[in-house]
Amino acid sequence: MQTPKKIAIVGSGLVGTLLGIYLKKRGHQVDVFDRSPDIRKINFSGRSINLVMSNRGWKTLKDIGLEDEIKKIGIPVDKRCIHMVDSSLIYQNYGKDGECIYSLSRGVLNKRMIDLAEGVGVNFKFEQKVWDVNLKTATIQIGEDERGEWIAHDYDMCFGSDGAFSRIRHRMQRQSMFNYSQEFLEIGYKELHIPANKDGTHKLDKHSLHIWPRGRFMLMALANLDGSFTCTLFMPHDGENSFESLTNKEQLITFFGLHFPDTQPVIPDLVEDFFKNPTSYLVTMKCFPWTYSDKVALIGDACHAIVPFYGHGMNAGFEDITVLNEMIDKYGDDWANLLNEYENSRKPNTDAIAELSYRNFMEMSTKTADANFLLQKKIEKWFSDKHPDKWMPLYSRVTFSLQPYSEALAIGDFQNKIMEEVMQMENIAEKWNSQEVEQKIIQLLNSK
Repeated sequence: MQTPKKIAIVGSGLVGTLLGIYLKKRGHQVDVFDRSPDIRKINFSGRSINLVMSNRGWKTLKDIGLEDEIKKIGIPVDKRCIHMVDSSLIYQNYGKDGECIYSLSRGVLNKRMIDLAEGVGVNFKFEQKVWDVNLKTATIQIGEDERGEWIAHDYDMCFGSDGAFSRIRHRMQRQSMFNYSQEFLEIGYKELHIPANKDGTHKLDKHSLHIWPRGRFMLMALANLDGSFTCTLFMPHDGENSFESLTNKEQLITFFGLHFPDTQPVIPDLVEDFFKNPTSYLVTMKCFPWTYSDKVALIGDACHAIVPFYGHGMNAGFEDITVLNEMIDKYGDDWANLLNEYENSRKPNTDAIAELSYRNFMEMSTKTADANFLLQKKIEKWFSDKHPDKWMPLYSRVTFSLQPYSEALAIGDFQNKIMEEVMQMENIAEKWNSQEVEQKIIQLLNSK
């Protein structure tokens, strides 16, 4: 046990709530502040992308004894289901037998996590707007308005887990030598909905991530426990085939009929959802440092917001907690060194998953329907099955292992260079699983 501290966490999302459980179990007093109402008392819909939990997230939950509890509200997903324009389907398994990610409703998961945190004694303070923090004293300032009267609340430490537009980071940005960047994608997203059948069953295969890849835009769907699917339409904000170009019911129905014809029977409320739900933005945010002395630290999206195309925003945030917990084991009460090693350990890996996530949009929206890409993935899986000691596909490294993201990215780039040469072999489509191809890959692995 560490010497107990009075700790404030700003942000009651998934990372902040799980961090609260970890710190409370370490013996600290933990207060979690959030400017929004209690999510358990409001209708949570309209701007969500379903979450996928993979090995990194499960490890963080398992280490605190919550893995089994959270698996009860998830659905295992072991493959992609690619919906072609002609309504044909192509299935792509994610990993080896038994390897899967879990589809989780963000709202359902967040509510359950808050219940579990309250159960161990974490104190939540909703509808409390934190506008500022004193970096030297960890005193937070709360008030109704940014220019109104604030009330000071004293703490020994403060963690900012308040998302990509964090107020705690905003204060840290006003220091010298603080590096910060944000980059918005030209692509935005909008939530749509596939309801359950009348008997409560799913209209599509619930164990698949459904993707309708159409180049610059795509539709995606993940299952919920109640038989429904949360769908997400990703499109450019403006230009041809964009949110800006779809301004009325007729244009929308024509667009979906042309590009997503097999969705007509399963999205009955398309028009209502499209024009009711907001168009949201996608941003990559990087910064450094993440900590100030032994008083203030950032965690999760507050220090490394990424786009959602690898499904690792939550997993990377949970892995922050795993690393922080390892540093607590190592350093005990030496919070200054603990936090310093935490940020230096995580920064290269969160930069790597940001890059991987950005690249994966191109893979999901374009390459998943490309014959050469599908052949390359088939060769990689075949070779990996024969030589698991020599080759693990990049997706498996990121999703089904705990290998640092930065290592996974570097090895993935190395493997892709090899596959570029393999794909140039004459008649590769006919001899893809031959001894010649096998020996070529082994030769390239050895030579490079």
